Amino acid sequence: MNWMRFWAVGRKEFIHVIRDPQSLITSIAIPMLLLTLFGYALSLDVDRVPMVVWDQSRTPASRDFIDLFKGSRYFSLQNYVDTYSRLERAIDGGTAIVGMVLPTDFSERLGAGRPVSVQLIVDGSDSNTATIAMGYADAIVQSYSLNASVKRVERLGAHVPRPPLDFQPRVWFNEDLQSRNYIVPGLIAVIMMIIAAMLTSLTVAREWERGTMEQLLSTPVRAPELIFGKLVPYFVIGMVDVVLAVLMGQFLFHVPLRGSVLLLFIMAAVFLAGALSLGILISVLMKNQLLASQAAMILTYLPAFLLSGFMFAIGNMPKPLQWLSYLIPARYFITLLKGIYLKGTGIRVLAPEALLLVVFAIVMMVLANVRFKKRLE
Repeated sequence: MNWMRFWAVGRKEFIHVIRDPQSLITSIAIPMLLLTLFGYALSLDVDRVPMVVWDQSRTPASRDFIDLFKGSRYFSLQNYVDTYSRLERAIDGGTAIVGMVLPTDFSERLGAGRPVSVQLIVDGSDSNTATIAMGYADAIVQSYSLNASVKRVERLGAHVPRPPLDFQPRVWFNEDLQSRNYIVPGLIAVIMMIIAAMLTSLTVAREWERGTMEQLLSTPVRAPELIFGKLVPYFVIGMVDVVLAVLMGQFLFHVPLRGSVLLLFIMAAVFLAGALSLGILISVLMKNQLLASQAAMILTYLPAFLLSGFMFAIGNMPKPLQWLSYLIPARYFITLLKGIYLKGTGIRVLAPEALLLVVFAIVMMVLANVRFKKRLE
């Protein structure tokens, strides 16, 4: 490779980027906009589930039970109803997701130590929210039942036995169980994959459409010099996007960064080089800017969003999709980011993922050069 020719191509591409400030601003603004929108809008936390209650007992005991739901951050009591039809209308109209019905003999049966049936009606149209809401409700009911049993035993003057198991859960790495803490690192990987491929997927195709590729081919510039020269300015833009995304994660979303910042940027640079090379490969193959941009979106956004483990657990996917996910580089980068961000793990633990990212970058660079050579022939 001749470094003078390489730098000449890179300088030409830098000038093109600078003379197109709209594209330059877009390439930086779009990742920030996507990260802000997804970071705030995309949340798997289920809080303040709207509920209505039909308290047929209307006793201090039933009110104490309802107060447990009112005092929980997981439920938001919207209204009291006095018929099943009103409860159904609230759920049908979307005013409530959960409806709870307490029987008329709630207090009497509870005081006598007899079991009480409390009905919980849940809107299952959103299965994820419904499942989590039922889990929250079950935890509250179990806690209330245990306290009621202890109080009854104490009233009878009997000794309250200690539970045989002392269950003390501890959450590591994401103590507050905030979905944002693992969504934002995954978003960085997905957005980088999309933007990187989109930036470079148009470069070679643009040269063919404008008729300037023939001029480049008539020069002594070789394929590697042309490919890598075109990558340089977009690599710089991509790393600027990475810096801004990390800063937003730290100061806007308050995602803890417990690992090595240096390792984070090294792995981001490797991943970015592979994603940019993939965009160049697409541009070489398509020769058309519209087709190249569409192919880049299909080959980057959908796999990175659906098959990388960002939104859906890979272990829950059908076996063929699990095998296919091994071909998605975003899978390994997301694992790296979550390990660095939340666990503070180093390269010894993350070496397999780091090695696979290096392989991805090398393979994409080689393929881009090989396919471009074939086009020259």
